[in-house]
Amino acid sequence: MTNNVADHHPGNSVAEGNHEGDFGCSVVELRNLMELRSAEAVARLNDSYGGVQTVCKRLKTSPVEGLSGNPTDLEKRRQVFGQNFIPPKKAKTFLQLVWEALQDVTLIILEIAAIISLGLSFYHPPGGDNECDLLPADGILIQGNDLKIDESSLTGESDQVKKSLDKDPMLLSGTHVMEGSGRMVVTAVGINSQTGIIFTLLGAGEGDEEKKVKKGKKSKKTGAPENRNKAKTQDGVALEIQPLKSQEGVENEEKEKKKVKVPKKEKSVLQGKLTRLAVQIGKAGLIMSAITVIILVLYFVIDTFGVQGRPWLAECTPIYIQYFVKFFIIGVTVLVVAVPEGLPLAVTISLAYSVKKMMKDNNLVRHLDACETMGNATAICSDKTGTLTMNRMTVVQAYVGDTHYRQIPDPEAILPKILDLIVNGVAINSAYTSKILPPEKEGGLPRQVGNKTECALLGFVLDLKQDYQAVRNEVPEEKLYKVYTFNSVRKSMSTVLKNGNGGFRMYSKGASEIILRKCTRILDKNGDPRVFKVKDRDEMVKKVIEPMACHGLRTICLAFRDFPADAEPDWDSENEILSDLTCIAVVGIEDPVRPEVPDAILKCQRAGITVRMVTGDNINTARAIATKCGILLPGEDFLCLEGKEFNRLIRNEKGEVEQEQLDKIWPKLRVLARSSPTDKHTLVKGIIDSTVGDQRQVVAVTGDGTNDGPALKKADVGFAMGIAGTDVAKEASDIILTDDNFTSIVKAVMWGRNVYDSISKFLQFQLTVNVVAVIVAFTGACITQDSPLKAVQMLWVNLIMDTFASLALATEPPSESLLLRKPYGRNKPLISRTMMKNILGHAVYQLTIIFTLLFAGEKFFDIDSGRNAPLHSPPTEHYTIVFNTFVMMQLFNEINARKIHGERNVFESIYRNPIFCTVVLGTFAAQIIIVEFGGKPFSCSGLTLSQWFWCIFIGVGELLWGQLICTVPTSHLKFLKEAGHGITKEEIPEEELPEDVDEIDHAEMELRRGQILWFRGLNRIQTQIKVVNAFRSSLYEGLEKPESRSSIHNFMTHPEFILEEDEPRTPFLDGAEDDPETDGLKKRGGGSLGGSTSLNRNNNAVDSDQAEVTVPEPESPLHSLETSV
Repeated sequence: MTNNVADHHPGNSVAEGNHEGDFGCSVVELRNLMELRSAEAVARLNDSYGGVQTVCKRLKTSPVEGLSGNPTDLEKRRQVFGQNFIPPKKAKTFLQLVWEALQDVTLIILEIAAIISLGLSFYHPPGGDNECDLLPADGILIQGNDLKIDESSLTGESDQVKKSLDKDPMLLSGTHVMEGSGRMVVTAVGINSQTGIIFTLLGAGEGDEEKKVKKGKKSKKTGAPENRNKAKTQDGVALEIQPLKSQEGVENEEKEKKKVKVPKKEKSVLQGKLTRLAVQIGKAGLIMSAITVIILVLYFVIDTFGVQGRPWLAECTPIYIQYFVKFFIIGVTVLVVAVPEGLPLAVTISLAYSVKKMMKDNNLVRHLDACETMGNATAICSDKTGTLTMNRMTVVQAYVGDTHYRQIPDPEAILPKILDLIVNGVAINSAYTSKILPPEKEGGLPRQVGNKTECALLGFVLDLKQDYQAVRNEVPEEKLYKVYTFNSVRKSMSTVLKNGNGGFRMYSKGASEIILRKCTRILDKNGDPRVFKVKDRDEMVKKVIEPMACHGLRTICLAFRDFPADAEPDWDSENEILSDLTCIAVVGIEDPVRPEVPDAILKCQRAGITVRMVTGDNINTARAIATKCGILLPGEDFLCLEGKEFNRLIRNEKGEVEQEQLDKIWPKLRVLARSSPTDKHTLVKGIIDSTVGDQRQVVAVTGDGTNDGPALKKADVGFAMGIAGTDVAKEASDIILTDDNFTSIVKAVMWGRNVYDSISKFLQFQLTVNVVAVIVAFTGACITQDSPLKAVQMLWVNLIMDTFASLALATEPPSESLLLRKPYGRNKPLISRTMMKNILGHAVYQLTIIFTLLFAGEKFFDIDSGRNAPLHSPPTEHYTIVFNTFVMMQLFNEINARKIHGERNVFESIYRNPIFCTVVLGTFAAQIIIVEFGGKPFSCSGLTLSQWFWCIFIGVGELLWGQLICTVPTSHLKFLKEAGHGITKEEIPEEELPEDVDEIDHAEMELRRGQILWFRGLNRIQTQIKVVNAFRSSLYEGLEKPESRSSIHNFMTHPEFILEEDEPRTPFLDGAEDDPETDGLKKRGGGSLGGSTSLNRNNNAVDSDQAEVTVPEPESPLHSLETSV
């Protein structure tokens, strides 16, 4: 390509034009241009800019040499167009994390007693580097050679996209260059690039956006408003990808920011239940402690000054005050005992422990609450490629020498001459860039480089114990006489070699239905060619090709043809050359299901989790893979839909998603094929918002592409692929699968359920301790004017022991049995009736023992009574035995607490948890030290060996009592109530609803409804004024400016605009009628700069026949309405 550099502005020259920063195009205009694709992009580029060369001229850059490198010019460009850097989402500081933790209800109660100062530090995660084959910025192709781009990370389209100046010159950041080379002019960098826009929507670069907003407000420019991301508008409102800030909406949005500076985030299921339970327990404890203090004070006052008739003497005041202080301490003790302060610690330990262990199971948890949310998952929407399958095309069946091999044949079963033809046909007739490399890690699979289908065939050669590289070394690329490369028209590839005798041999491969039609012979079992007639072909299709296709295999035919040496054929007459072929073999290729996946999916189904496959692949392959995985079961009434059919069924004539229609589809839907990432988002959002069934569905989603970001963000738990996933997908996710394997998701479910059960186990243990301790302290205080368990002893039992218990019970490893029950659900109480039976049952045993020892223990052990002891009397054996027995019962009840569903074997797998064993033995040792050496500080007196044995014997009785409780059926105990229910949406006051759109969409809709109506009113006036101006401007018929196209005259005269009254239109947010002036306005072709885009063809799930999209011009009345809304 030749360009005169002098024709273009050097990088530091000044151009004419009144655009941003004296450049010929503004950031907004270039951003809007980059949203277009294919023919539409070419049309806009030529109509509005006069081609890519003019864009270079406007941007004052050379299409050959690029920018001049002048520092002043580069700085100016940075100010106008921004840096090519996407700021990471601002991490929460340690101080913010501590402050959030201190909001826990339990801790708030305890914070009143003590304020702890901590040195706080800040942590910011380091940034990452881009890979070299990634396009770093958006741009337009200037010149290219066979350039092919993998846009799957951004658009979800799996096929490589060929880029050319005349068909599709738009290049996007974050996409991979797969083949060819080229030169491009950069049009958008950093947060203005397409990847940057999505990153910004997911929370990155917020500070940068805020600065822009403030800057925009000060300058009060009237430039073209930004696009509202129409490419994603499928629900009648912009999906989860919200519209970017327009100039008109800045004031409005700033007001909203003042109202809600930090959007409240909806609590996780477990957090909600625990908070509610903690509040209930706290209130009960406060009431009990207040009653205890009041009774003690009243009893003392009535007994001392009423019954005994003593006067209040001034010299006795300090003694009375000491009594009152003692009563107050007892009251505080009751309160502290009642509050389960070990609960937040148990939750934190359980989550932290699970997260650490999950890392070993290839789950990198980014958000702690995702761990326990996964335990409640009822649905998983999984990708196919790489997650359910191995993401490596493999030959799994072959038809060679009249034999159909259902698996890879033994090399010795194939004749050497046929084997030689297969090896040569594959090794030579493939791109030499396609190859199989050794695995990166020992024990891993060999790496496939290049075309996946060719790699499958090369792998087939290796499976046959042959070496393709030796053939390639013998026949290098320069020795290839003629190559007919694969293309979409040919659907085959052929390579011609010149033989030593002057003749030629051509190897061909391609889709079996294409190649077999051109075969006149086929190799038989002896390796000799025999005639291959039409009826033979039909029989082969019926017996070989169709069975392979039914299993979801792609069939590839290998063939060859020999040309005689007498005359060289006309290589240009392709039809004649590619005929009269001899078929060597037909192979069936697939991306095989990971061997462990079917078992993992079966576990999910047993666990009450519905697995759905959402893939961009064709429906036949998807159905076959789903059947192999076990997602589709024979005889079941399940649905397999393509994206277009799915959208047709769930959308009305306006193109809006109707929840009622979606509710009829999703319960039976198991496979969604040929789907875009937007379809995935629609499905996930529909399932979460659905009211079908007893409770709201908890949905987990896997995703790897940039466009999967909204679906990952919307899901309750988003899984990003650690290997194949893009940065945007990882940023939007909650958990990253480091091995991209579905089995790891099942492990996440197991760990999530284990967290939930661990908290329940600890609750069962702690609440038993609390109930007994509170009743003992309260009753003892009321009867004996003193608590049998002293304040320090209470604190040992409640704080130290419960802290250890949280460590012991919260670190229980998960077992497969967790997957044999259904999910608990959002409204299932934390404390089930079985747990309540255990809590109250053990409390009855412990209270009976404690009160027996308290009021008759001195007689049983033949010791002095500790009741009614003077104020400062030394510790007694009596009360020490009461305390020691209480602790022993808690120790053995800790073992009972390991089971919460009524299981009898409480010792099951106890050896698998060394932490538990260490804690129980450690607590026992600490108790011995406290009793024997604690003395007055712990109000303890040393015990004899027989007294110790009695205490331990009573403790062991807890295990026997536990077995007795198990025999009582829970169903007969109707009076038992559950506790710790989830907070339903109806119970949350409206002002407390989270305002974050990712959590509750309807809340923001309600908040903005008034603003929308207000702007609509203003825009109706603007519309009428613009219509009047449009009629005036129609006088100037000779003018041909892009701005003038907003006039009614130009709507009528320009061929790309047609007025059609009956066409469906894009609905507004509240579904109100559009303005009559804009009714039926519809764009057919290109348009002026900065206008809206039509739906991206790669992403569009709605067929163009089903829903027309209204695309107004930037100065049009409809556009002003749309951008402000």
